[in-house]
Amino acid sequence: MVQKRILIVDDEESICLLLKSALQTKGYTVFTAGEPASALEILDQNTILVMFIDLNLPEMTGVELCREIIKMNPLTIAYAITGYASHFELAECKGAGFEDYFRKPVRLIDVFNAAERAFEKLERWKKN
Repeated sequence: MVQKRILIVDDEESICLLLKSALQTKGYTVFTAGEPASALEILDQNTILVMFIDLNLPEMTGVELCREIIKMNPLTIAYAITGYASHFELAECKGAGFEDYFRKPVRLIDVFNAAERAFEKLERWKKN
């Protein structure tokens, strides 16, 4: 069985805390990072295959971070979170490897459904 760990990367601490608290009520183990360097450090020490990444981060963009993470582990299922994104940015998200994206304010039901689908997909891959 795939460990149900999720990483949330957002420089808005309130978003991290909200998503962490909500996802923990569904039984997920949740890690949070406020910047890309912390996210990469967490991933060096833990196997986490599902993540929600803000596009507007300090140091590097969420798209750049996603590309880096997918290089490290191609099985990663990442979702972009954005306050505003142009069609160009959304196309770039798909090219970087994001599964889908959510606009802020994020509806928790959408996050729950995405996490559930991601872990179902990982279980199917693991069985094959």
